[in-house]
Amino acid sequence: MVTTLLLTLAAAVAALGRGADAQCPTAADLRPANGTRLCALLYADNSPYYDQCCAGDALEVPPDSDVPYVPRGWAGRASSLVVGTKCQLTVWSRSAKRGNSKTFSAGTEPRLQEVRRGLFGNWNDAIRAYYCTCK
Repeated sequence: MVTTLLLTLAAAVAALGRGADAQCPTAADLRPANGTRLCALLYADNSPYYDQCCAGDALEVPPDSDVPYVPRGWAGRASSLVVGTKCQLTVWSRSAKRGNSKTFSAGTEPRLQEVRRGLFGNWNDAIRAYYCTCK
């Protein structure tokens, strides 16, 4: 009986832990395993729950990235983003740096669908070009 209860409790804690793994990093956390600095991270998934945003595939954006065409498979896919400390990310809604643009300062945007783009749109799945710089 006690063993079954412990196994059930362990499964519940593991299920709760999965949401914590997807929590957005802070701007200061943007350092990959090799220790080099990142300008930004773009994430493919978000969630109605803020603690589960910044999930799925992640695109690492190094400092001084000038990308008029996002890498294959990333056009119109970013749903969350984090910009590093002392960095600035400018994005465009059309490739070749055309269309609407938006500049994000250091910090986290867990749900790009809450960031307005134009009169009726939002930035969820809309990024097709970017430029990122750090001081």
